[in-house]
Amino acid sequence: MENNPGETPPVLELGGVTKRFGGVTALTDVDFALARGEVHGLVGENGAGKSTAMKIIAGVHTEFEGEYRIDGRPVRLRSTADALAHGIGMVHQELSIVPALSVAENVFLGSQPVNRFGLLRWRHMASQAREHLAALGIDVDPAMRAGDLSIGLQQLVELGRVLFSGARIIILDEPTSALSPPEVKQLFGVIDRLRGQGRSFIFISHFLDDVLEISDSVTIFKNSRRVATARAADLDKAAIIEHMIGRSHQELEETYLHQLELPVRSTEPVVLSARGLGLKGAFEGIDLEVREGEALGIYGFMGCGQLELARALVGKVQPGVGELLRGGEPARLRNTADGKKAGIAIVPESRGSMLFSDVPVYRNISISILERISRWFLKPREERRIAAKQVEDLKIRTASVDALLRTLSGGNQQKVALARWIAHEPKVLVLAEPTRGMDVGAKDDVVKIVRALKERRMGVVVVSTEPETILSLADRIMVMRRGRITTEFAGEPVGKDQLLAAA
Repeated sequence: MENNPGETPPVLELGGVTKRFGGVTALTDVDFALARGEVHGLVGENGAGKSTAMKIIAGVHTEFEGEYRIDGRPVRLRSTADALAHGIGMVHQELSIVPALSVAENVFLGSQPVNRFGLLRWRHMASQAREHLAALGIDVDPAMRAGDLSIGLQQLVELGRVLFSGARIIILDEPTSALSPPEVKQLFGVIDRLRGQGRSFIFISHFLDDVLEISDSVTIFKNSRRVATARAADLDKAAIIEHMIGRSHQELEETYLHQLELPVRSTEPVVLSARGLGLKGAFEGIDLEVREGEALGIYGFMGCGQLELARALVGKVQPGVGELLRGGEPARLRNTADGKKAGIAIVPESRGSMLFSDVPVYRNISISILERISRWFLKPREERRIAAKQVEDLKIRTASVDALLRTLSGGNQQKVALARWIAHEPKVLVLAEPTRGMDVGAKDDVVKIVRALKERRMGVVVVSTEPETILSLADRIMVMRRGRITTEFAGEPVGKDQLLAAA
């Protein structure tokens, strides 16, 4: 991290940064530098370490090994507020816009101007918000309700708030994941304008085309390490993918040609289908079919709309257009209870939303079938018997079915979530991020579980941002990009590089 005499130091630098969480190393000896007026792209697979690095820069993680410098001076941030005081702001993928408040209130969120009586200076706030957003090329009525804006404009309003707070180093986390092409163009125009004013950006994205278009430099992470940094002009998508995966493009393609060939399209009866399904701001024009004994994989980068689609298939959210059919008949699902009656269930990406940590394992499993066991009173012995069979079949590691769920590892809790709906025996089971956070052994168990479900004629939909998960579980693969299904793989060889390129 030495700078030559007279050389302008980077506005931000990490040197030899290592971050551990208990026995897990999330970052290993990472170097990173950001120049004034630079857009620096950051790419890597899920879990590669880029998010940990950004949280260190943004003051979220304050304990780490190594050096952190701003304008050539060593710093140790104590909080996100401390980071902002140093001119560092972050626009997260999950926007923090308050939909019920006006645009002006969102621009000034946390710093609303008040008069000497403590009352909000509405007129001044609206005038300043309009002027500030106009300087970014954003023409929007500051009195409008923020929730009525498009996602793209909401993103720009949030960027405006970060800039208004004084940030000169801005971290953008998947900023284009939910934007239409015109909105991406507008965002890039704003970034270009600010880059010319000397603001610096770290641009984190899975969309490699966007990274290459807007970035001056690109840094690639793999397995907690920085594996490459290069000028964007010297890279293309294939080169980035090779660095992310760690082997040459040709070698990897040949490896997957030998390892994975999707089976021919199934001709079994269709158990679930969608026609023209659309949900504003999430996905549109979705046509798909799931057949008996088939695992349909839906792959895409975070924010492409696949999780919202998974929820729509089970009644958790209601699409604005299109229709669902269950066994050829229209299925009007107002909620997940209707989904359950129709024989469609979901294991969501967040097991915490469906499991009870201070309740025994057997009750977490049996809750989906209590009405089948008894209509009037509980039968703990029968609940335990059913749960014990699931524990054995799914190889759930627990002292007993009476153990509290929180005593199990994360991977085994995920298996309990699976067991709950397998015990219910739905016709279609939707698995959202089924192997997230699991070790290799647990992931292998999930592969065997899905194979067993297919043998029982169950239709399975696997939705994941992890290509390995999709490749190991799916018979047929659909790739989503920005709310649409853009590619389908069936009855042909397919590899990880092809999924990454298609997404």
